[in-house]
Amino acid sequence: MVYAVLGGSGAMGRITVSDLAHTADKSARILIADYNLEKARELAESLNHPGLEAIQVDINQPEQVKKALKGTTVLLNSLPYAWNVQVMELALELGAHYTDLGGLFHMTRKQRELNQRFQDAGLTALLGIGAAPGITNVLARLAVDKMDSVEAVHVRLAAVDRTRYKPVPVLPVSYSFKTILEEFSRPPAVFTKGKLRFLKPMSERHPYRFPSPVGEQRPMHTLHSEILMSEGFAHKGIREVSFKIAFDADFVDKVQFLRDLGLASPEPVTINGVSMAPIDLVNQVVMAQEAPVAVSEPRQYEILRSVIQGTIDGRKVTCLHDCHTAGMPEWGIGTDIDTGSPPSVAAQLIVSGEITARGALYPEEAIPTDPFFKQLERRQMFVKTETKRGWNVPL
Repeated sequence: MVYAVLGGSGAMGRITVSDLAHTADKSARILIADYNLEKARELAESLNHPGLEAIQVDINQPEQVKKALKGTTVLLNSLPYAWNVQVMELALELGAHYTDLGGLFHMTRKQRELNQRFQDAGLTALLGIGAAPGITNVLARLAVDKMDSVEAVHVRLAAVDRTRYKPVPVLPVSYSFKTILEEFSRPPAVFTKGKLRFLKPMSERHPYRFPSPVGEQRPMHTLHSEILMSEGFAHKGIREVSFKIAFDADFVDKVQFLRDLGLASPEPVTINGVSMAPIDLVNQVVMAQEAPVAVSEPRQYEILRSVIQGTIDGRKVTCLHDCHTAGMPEWGIGTDIDTGSPPSVAAQLIVSGEITARGALYPEEAIPTDPFFKQLERRQMFVKTETKRGWNVPL
């Protein structure tokens, strides 16, 4: 089997590669496919798996990439989401299964249009299998499978990081800052009363209490692909889907300032004869920050919550399904493991035959809950569930 991680030395790709190195069969090949060959080689040398191989690819040269990745069984896409459709086309040409980390709703809808082609090819493409979308969707399915009908799925995310770092990052980010700016500046989708609507960015930022140690946070609406569970659970009559995420208050203020200043704009400006979009410039600067080093024991914690309202035996119930993680210190990975590891888990479930559905599918349509969450437990991610009577719960 050949697992190829495109963008494999990036922030999330390196976690996916690390997961594969720790858990994939020793006979498998794991290709760290990245433009930065030096970083890919450094990553390969830091891990212990006989099948690791660093290769240089340039996504702007499709034929070169296709040649380099020939023979791939599962193509794990860790590039920025703007490349998702192009990488899906590459997977089809390679005859490979496919995973990605999501497409900020609009891209994911475009990707869904390739469903029939993946079905015809006998291939699985998982659209958004990280933390959110990804784990959140499968948390929802865990409840939906037991329900006669489904009224709503509401996703809520929050994390705390009390680790001490040097240097203290001005803007601490663990994935593309460009994506964060887009989440903060584009109208977020919600599915309400059976119809799709778009809200004001960062709207409804209200206090919400998560379980300890995360506690009270202020999640807000941002653009995310979980809203497309309105399609995945349409057969159960779903009427409401929402997504809200909480960030550190200081971080929110800084990102909002940059956004309001116009630095989230994708429209190029020309300075001294050089044309560049402000969002690309600020992303370059932020992502070039010196990497912080922990100077204390890790003190991170993240909770991914799906609130599912529906009926069981004619009674209204609300299921609170949470995924808790404090990271995987033995692998040197913090709470970002809940984003970087699920692609590896899903790829291995495809290879083992536990994921059998074919097409371009949302996680809740394809991933069986029991083997998925069993694998998450191996990575110190634990699911906690609670069922309440009625639908009257804080959201």
